[in-house]
Parts: sequence; structure tokens; C-alpha cells
Amino acid sequence: MCIWHENFERFRTIMKALHCPTRWLIIECLKDGEKSTKEILNCLLKKDETITLTSLYYHLSELKNAGIVEIAGYREEGGGAPQKVWRLKVRKIEIPLVSEDDKS
Repeated sequence: MCIWHENFERFRTIMKALHCPTRWLIIECLKDGEKSTKEILNCLLKKDETITLTSLYYHLSELKNAGIVEIAGYREEGGGAPQKVWRLKVRKIEIPLVSEDDKS
């Protein structure tokens, strides 16, 4: 695959992940450090975002697939299954328009 096609696909994946305002709010919730899924849900609810846990997992999955967030680990919270703990994988996104080899 040529470099422009790789860059285009990366750009498209990122734009797909960031097209939704809820995902920007998730990023905002994670800006100060790691949070469990439950903590992210509570953060979103405090920002008057109407969201279910199922919907939150979908949004986190899309952000993870785009390389924006990652699972930092797991945390026990009040018994039951451990909660996933999330963090920002990147704080800035750069997409080269041309490769360094294309200089002429």
C-alpha cells in the first residue's frame, strides 16, 4: 500500500472516531488521567450527556480502534466483574500529507 493511501486510511479512521460529540466528551473526561468505565460514565452524566453503559462501551471501542484511547488495566469496584480502566493513548494526532521520501 502506498504512503498516501495509508495516510488517508488513518485519517478516515480518526475522523470516523471523532465525528461524535460524545467521544470528545470522553476524551475530555480522560484528559487528567486514567478512569474506570464507571468513572467515565459518571463524568459524562455530570456533563449532562444522556448515555447508557452499552453505548459508552461502543464509543470507547471506536476510540480504541482509532488508537486514541487504550485499556490501562482493570480495577475491582464494589464486587462483581473488574472494571476496565481507560487512558488517552495520544494527546495529539498528526497525519503526514507526504512521506519524507517524496521530497523533490
